[in-house]
Amino acid sequence: MSALRLADTDTRADLGTYIARARSLDADGGVRLQATGTALAVWVGVLRGRGLMNDGTVVGLRVLPLAQPSDVDTVVPLSAVADRLARLDGTDGLDVEVPPMTVRAGWAAMTPPRAGWSPVGEVEVATLKKVAAEGISEVAQGSPEGSGAAAVDALRQRVWGRAVPLSGGADGLPAGVAFAGHVLGFLAGDTAQVFTAARWYRVSTPLGHVLVR
Repeated sequence: MSALRLADTDTRADLGTYIARARSLDADGGVRLQATGTALAVWVGVLRGRGLMNDGTVVGLRVLPLAQPSDVDTVVPLSAVADRLARLDGTDGLDVEVPPMTVRAGWAAMTPPRAGWSPVGEVEVATLKKVAAEGISEVAQGSPEGSGAAAVDALRQRVWGRAVPLSGGADGLPAGVAFAGHVLGFLAGDTAQVFTAARWYRVSTPLGHVLVR
């Protein structure tokens, strides 16, 4: 069984917080652990896409440092990673075992490009926070107890599919990026930078990245 040696205990705590936030979206969901050299890319799904091209897929990405080079690329249960981190609580341990079990996640099969990203604008973090708060409230108020799953899903698609305006006259991004940034704890600083490559957009802050297809 392979293990990922994290850079330090702060990195371990960071990973634990990120995994916990992702589990608040889907306790039974998966996480993609993609280690190359001393960088660990941790991908999580936030919103499912629609249609053959999975338009509207939103994923979160946090890149963390490793103490030793690794070569890993697997999709495993969030709960399994959380369990392994919990075993290290109260210790100085930095080795996180890679769970042997894997899961299927549609979003994980769509890998955004690593290179070729071009800047297209920026968006105020305050705007993203406002959009996220208003959207969460609208979904909550529009989904009273007893609402059918199809009706709730349609409401979420409508709310999180609305455009968030960007500076410089660029096309707006779906409000789902604001939701993802809020839930994953990425909304820090004054502005978020927006990049594009192929069919993807990336919204980046110092704490992480939200990608939407």
